[in-house]
Amino acid sequence: MVNLYLLAALAPLVGAIVAGLFCRVAPRWLAAGVTIAGVAVSFVASVLIFNDVQAGHPFNGAVYTWLTAGSYRFEVGFLIDSLTTLMMLVVTFVSLMVHIYTLGYMKDDAGYNRFFSYISLFTFSMLMLVMANNFMQLFFGWEAVGLVSYLLIGFWYTRPTAIFANLKAFLVNRVGDFGFLLGIGLTLAHFGSLDYATVFVQAPEFANTTINLWGSAEWSLLTVICICLFIGAMGKSAQAPLHVWLPDSMEGPTPISALIHAATMVTAGIFMVSRMSPLFELSTTALSLVMFIGAMTALFMGFLGMVQNDIKRVVAYSTLSQLGYMTVALGASAYSVAVFHLMTHAFFKALLFLAAGSVIIGMRHDQDMRNMGGLRKYMPITWITCLVGSLALIGTPFFSGFYSKDSIIEAARLSHIPGAGFAYFAVLAGVFVTAFYSFRLYFLVFHGEERFGKAHTEHGHDEEHHGLAPGQKPHESPWVVTLPLILLAIPSVLIGIFTIEPLLVGDYFKDVIFVDAAARPVMVELAEEFHGAWAMALHAFTSLKIWLSPFWLALAGVVLSWFFYMKRPDIPAAIARRFSGIYTLLDNKYYFDKFNEIVFARGARLVGEGFWKFGDVAMIDGLVNGAARLVARVAALLRPAQTGYVYHYAFTMVVGLALLLAFWVLPLSLVK
Repeated sequence: MVNLYLLAALAPLVGAIVAGLFCRVAPRWLAAGVTIAGVAVSFVASVLIFNDVQAGHPFNGAVYTWLTAGSYRFEVGFLIDSLTTLMMLVVTFVSLMVHIYTLGYMKDDAGYNRFFSYISLFTFSMLMLVMANNFMQLFFGWEAVGLVSYLLIGFWYTRPTAIFANLKAFLVNRVGDFGFLLGIGLTLAHFGSLDYATVFVQAPEFANTTINLWGSAEWSLLTVICICLFIGAMGKSAQAPLHVWLPDSMEGPTPISALIHAATMVTAGIFMVSRMSPLFELSTTALSLVMFIGAMTALFMGFLGMVQNDIKRVVAYSTLSQLGYMTVALGASAYSVAVFHLMTHAFFKALLFLAAGSVIIGMRHDQDMRNMGGLRKYMPITWITCLVGSLALIGTPFFSGFYSKDSIIEAARLSHIPGAGFAYFAVLAGVFVTAFYSFRLYFLVFHGEERFGKAHTEHGHDEEHHGLAPGQKPHESPWVVTLPLILLAIPSVLIGIFTIEPLLVGDYFKDVIFVDAAARPVMVELAEEFHGAWAMALHAFTSLKIWLSPFWLALAGVVLSWFFYMKRPDIPAAIARRFSGIYTLLDNKYYFDKFNEIVFARGARLVGEGFWKFGDVAMIDGLVNGAARLVARVAALLRPAQTGYVYHYAFTMVVGLALLLAFWVLPLSLVK
C-alpha cells in the first residue's frame, strides 16, 4: 500500500512538473491533460486508500529519512487513518472539479499552462500536509501551500492590485507561521521528537510542566505550544486579526478561489488543530482562546459580507465566517463536528465560488452585483446550482450544511468552557447574518431588474462599468464550467445525510481524534440528543423557541433580504444614510487594513529608514568615507614635497640618512 500512498501524493506533482517545465513549448491540451490525469489518478488512489482504511488497515510509518542529527531523525512519513483519508477525498475531488472548470474559465488566458502547473502543484502540497505523520513534513506542506497560494493570487502579475494582494497574503501568513514554527520548536525541545505518535503518547506527562518566558511568570508548556500552533492556524485559516489577506486574494482567478480559499488551504488550520487534539485537550486556556477567536470571526466577518458589492468578495467573507464556525467547534472540543463542517463546506463553498465565476464569464468579467439582475433566465444551470449552494450555506434542513452547522451551534450551547456563552450567541446570530448576505447575492444576481450595460450609483459611489455593452445579454457557460457545478451540487445536498451519523456519533474517528469526555462531555451530550438525520431535520421545523431556532433565524434572513432587495430596494440605501457611521465602519472593514498599513507597514518602513540612516549612512558610509577623507588629507599635506627637482630629492635623502644615523648612533652612545 505504500506505493499507492506515494502514487496519490506524487501523481499531481508529476503533472505540475510536466506542465511547468515545458509551459512555453507544450501544447495546451498536453498541459491540461497531464495535470487533470494526475489529479484524477490521485482521486482514484484516495478512494482505494479510504476503502482500505475502512477495512481496518491504517498506516503510520516513514518512507524516507531526510536527515539524522545526533538522536534526532527528520523523516518523510505518512499517517493514513480515517481523518487523513477524508481530507484526501475532499482535496482530490474538489481539485479535480477545479481542474476541469479551468478548461473553460482560463481558455483565453496567456498563462494557461502555467496555471495548470500551479494548481496541480498546490494539490501535491496539500496532500503532503494532510498525509504527514510528523511536524517536519507538516511544516513542509504548510509552507508549500502558502508559496503556491502566493503564486496563484498574483497569477495576473501585470495587475498592481494582484501583486499587492499576493504580497499581503504572504506577509500575513508569515506572521502566523512564525508562531507555528515556535510551537514546533518547543515541541522538539521538550518532547525530543517531531513524530506525532511519540509526542501524543508523552503529552500527558507534560500536563503540569511549566516554562518561564519572561520575568518570574510561569506558563503551562502545553498551553504555550497549543497557542503557538493555533497562531499558525489563524494565519492559514484566516481568523481575526490575521484574516485580512483572504478578501484581497480574490484578485486571483476564480478557480483558485474555489480550490484554495474555500475547500483546501484555508481549512489546513482546522485540520491541524483536529490532528493535535491530544495536545489541545490538555489546555483549557488554549481551547477557550480558540473558541473566542472563532466566535469573533464567525459573527463580525459575516457583517462585512452584508455591504460588499463584488460577487466574489461576498463569498470570501462567507468563507471567513464559516471558518469561524469550524474554529468554535474546535474550541468546544467538538473536533469531529469541525471536520464534518469542513467537509460539507468544501463542497458547497467551492460550488458557490465556481458559480460566481460562471456569472463573471456570462457578464464579460463584470463582478459588481449592482450591474447584474435577472440572470436566472439566461444562465439556468448556474442559477439552480448557486441556489443549491446558498441553501446549503445558510443551513436549510436536509441540505448538507444544515447538519454540520446545526451541530456546531449545539456544541457551542453545550460547552461550558470560558467564552462558550459568547460563542453560542455569535454562531446563532451568524445564522441570520449568513442568510441575509447569501440571499442578497442571490436576489441581486439572479432576480429582479436587469441592470446590464448601465453605470450605477449606490450610497454615493460611482462605479465604472466594464461588463456587457448596451444590448448584450448574458449567456450560460460552456459544459466544462457547468459540469463541475452539477457534480459539486450533488454532495452539497446529500453528503450530510449519509455522513452525520458515522462522523458525529459513530466510531469513524475512533483512536484518531482524542476528547477528554469526562472534562468536556460535549460530544457525549450531542450523541444523546441525536436521533437520526431525518429526525434532526424535522426537528428544525418544529422548534418552539423561534428566536433560538437556526432554521427560523435563517428564514428571517432570507425574507428580509427578499423584502429589501426585491420589494423595497430604497430601504438599504436609507439605512446606510441613517446609520452612516456603522456603514462606514463596515465599508472600511473595521479599519484593520488601515491599522496594518499605518502601524505595521509604515512602522516597518520607519524602522528600516532609521537603520538605513544610522547603520548604513552614518556608520558604514561614515567609516568608509572617513577613511577616504583621512587619506586625502594626508596626501594633501605630502603633496607640496613632490616638487619634481632631483636636487630636492637628493637633499631629502641626505637628511633622511642623517636622521637614521642619529637614531642609530644616539642610543649606542647613551649605553656607553
